[in-house]
Amino acid sequence: MVPSWRRPAMSGRGVWLRTRARLRRFPELLAGCGEQAAAYGRCVAAAAAGPAELRRDDCLEEFRALRECFARAAKATAK
Repeated sequence: MVPSWRRPAMSGRGVWLRTRARLRRFPELLAGCGEQAAAYGRCVAAAAAGPAELRRDDCLEEFRALRECFARAAKATAK
């Protein structure tokens, strides 16, 4: 039996090509979600301002809206 470190990688070149293609689409998806991204950014900036620390769920609602927008945009542009 061949040791696992000597076996060819299962991921291969195709995985990197698909990943790179998805990453190239990211700016386009982000542009379609500008309103949600801006709301999330404003929330994070406001929560981090001042002496208080940014807490985990401070901007959960805005983050979920942004994530849903990305998911819709990615689904709509999927091949």
